[in-house]
Amino acid sequence: MDQLAAMALFVRVVETGSFSRAAAGSGLTQPTVSKQVAALEQRLKARLLNRTTRALTLTDIGAGYYERCKRIQEELDAAESLAALTGTATQGRLRVGSSVAFGRQIIAPMVLEFAHRYPDIRIDLSFDDRYVDLLAQNLDVAIRMGRLADSTLGARHLGDNPWVLVATPRYLKQHAAPRRPADLKLHNCLAYSSVQGDDVWRFSGARGDAHPVTINGSLRANNLSTIRAAVLAHMGVAILPRYVVRAELARHAMVALLDEYALPSQEIHVVFPSPRYVPAKARVFIEFLSAAFAEPRWGFKTG
Repeated sequence: MDQLAAMALFVRVVETGSFSRAAAGSGLTQPTVSKQVAALEQRLKARLLNRTTRALTLTDIGAGYYERCKRIQEELDAAESLAALTGTATQGRLRVGSSVAFGRQIIAPMVLEFAHRYPDIRIDLSFDDRYVDLLAQNLDVAIRMGRLADSTLGARHLGDNPWVLVATPRYLKQHAAPRRPADLKLHNCLAYSSVQGDDVWRFSGARGDAHPVTINGSLRANNLSTIRAAVLAHMGVAILPRYVVRAELARHAMVALLDEYALPSQEIHVVFPSPRYVPAKARVFIEFLSAAFAEPRWGFKTG
């Protein structure tokens, strides 16, 4: 027996004064309602209603039990109303997680635009390069780079993060620019180990033909800023996300190399705890991100 359902039926019987009227209002049969109330009495080991052919009356225990059932029902109704309001209102606190470099350079500027558009949403933005459990960290949404593992999380593909081979003009004055991927064997290749951890850079030609290159270099680091700084110090060539070096490319502090060859790109997703129940504050942020990533100014591949 569903105790809450039985309690609700008991309240309806009391308020309508009849098993048959309570049944009609609940979409049940009169014998079903009578059995539910009888089962409730048996569970409580107390008579709640005095039954006569003319009327139903509450016993003393039944009167006290009715008052408590009524309060429980009112609290449940209030809880459901609160959940519905929270799920449909574009307000409240929105907790957003991202990796450090991507969060600072891409997500933070987008969040500032979002905050202007939705002033009733308070945003907690946190950066962490470690894999973060959304439920453990109480995050509403998080931005994930790379292919997603199978999980129960909800997810929306935002776009793809393109990578580019770069060096400084000064470095290229001292070392001939590579014309094909195999030429990188002659260069000091600075490796971002979180992605290029196998010492192989993988290029593909216009026809999809593969050009893997085993590289050597004087520096490996798991931090994008370190590799970017090493390139700016004219130490060598590196493969970096285009968003990390777009300012340097625009002012010609760096040069893009081997543009006729393609590099693997990272998938970008926004993930959230449940694919079925997404609060309005999270839904509007997800839609905002989808539209923002499609804007050419950010330089991400979408669609």
